[in-house]
Amino acid sequence: MNVMTADEAVRLIHSGDHVYIQGSTSVPETLVEAMTRRGHELRDVTLYSGFSVSRGPAPYCRPEFKDSFLVDTCFVSNNVRQWINEGYGTTTPRFLGEVPALMRDGQWPVDVALLNCSMPDSEGFVSFGVSADLATAAARNARTVIAQLNPNMPFSYGDPVIHVSKLAAAVMVDDPLVEVPTPEPTEREIAIGNAIAAHIPDGATLQIGVGGIPNAVIRALKDHKHLGLHTEAMTDGVLPLIEKGVIDNSMKRVYPGRSVACLALGSKELYRHMDYNKDMIFKDVAWTNDPFIISRNPRVMAINSCLEIDLTGQICADSIGTRLFSGIGGQHDFVYGASRSAGGKSFIAMTSTTNKGQGKIKPVLTPGAGVVTTRFQANYIVTEYGAVNLLGKNLAERARLLISIANPADRPALDAAARARFGYSYTRLNHTGV
Repeated sequence: MNVMTADEAVRLIHSGDHVYIQGSTSVPETLVEAMTRRGHELRDVTLYSGFSVSRGPAPYCRPEFKDSFLVDTCFVSNNVRQWINEGYGTTTPRFLGEVPALMRDGQWPVDVALLNCSMPDSEGFVSFGVSADLATAAARNARTVIAQLNPNMPFSYGDPVIHVSKLAAAVMVDDPLVEVPTPEPTEREIAIGNAIAAHIPDGATLQIGVGGIPNAVIRALKDHKHLGLHTEAMTDGVLPLIEKGVIDNSMKRVYPGRSVACLALGSKELYRHMDYNKDMIFKDVAWTNDPFIISRNPRVMAINSCLEIDLTGQICADSIGTRLFSGIGGQHDFVYGASRSAGGKSFIAMTSTTNKGQGKIKPVLTPGAGVVTTRFQANYIVTEYGAVNLLGKNLAERARLLISIANPADRPALDAAARARFGYSYTRLNHTGV
């Protein structure tokens, strides 16, 4: 190994380079800080990233570095969100599963990849651990790979491995991974979780996201049998189901007997559970999120969330009006994959109102809001007031169903908006009993 200090390693970055920074809970912070210290020497360095959970704002997101580093991300994470919304950085719209293709075909050229890796195994391989997602493609296509070797990083099996001989520079660190606590579901989230779980059969393959609602769903599945896991993000929430044998992956057709994900975020308990665990496989997001691979499993249940939805079923999950909040992630990939799966279903879940009491079911989306899941793909929509299935329903029927799960205080205004927009096709539903 070519071991050196972080400051020495980042000398391999030059003005005009395109640099990938690993994400999930494994941002290589020692290398990033060292790169930022060179900010006054560098110009026009493009920084690529995806979904990541950082300890705070990225150090390069400061006005004095606006000409040194251009942030271009496919997911607006917490560490760059303000910087992008202030107009200093930008985002490239792309289904997450298709981002690796940008690296492979040179649309996102990768000159340098900054990784956070495990210590070497007996054969000299290190693992990217909790982040195979975009890191796999970045490492394979980068001209130069620089890695932190970190005893806190679990060694995960599958795609996220690289031999130390492929590292242009290795920097020894002892940096704990960011931990993402499991949120305690609220009463509203518990109601949503129960409503979703009631539609999930035994033997289903789960894709489940992050947050209070997914954890509420997981808790409600404790009496199910022979569930499988093929997901984007592995979280602490699934550990009890794995330990109790509820998730045994016995009915899956893709990697039967093993849980599959492309990234992980959680606590030290999750990271310890992952370490050298051959029952868990981590793959390039181009593979995990491929709808045609997803659909090979039977009864795929895709469970995702959103910020708002309009009366026709258009779903926004990435922005609040024009303000970018996150990204499309794998929502589309799994919604489509579930639609192709035998017995598959997709669920978009949300509380009926924001914490400030504003309704999330709206006559039309907020101006500037992005459509992440189209009305042509909408299946089950779930709030604390129930679950409705929009599949095969016309616009008037959709409006009626969505209003039925809106906050009761919002229903009169939504009903008036539906009458004005859809006319007799909507009002006649009162007479037909639909």
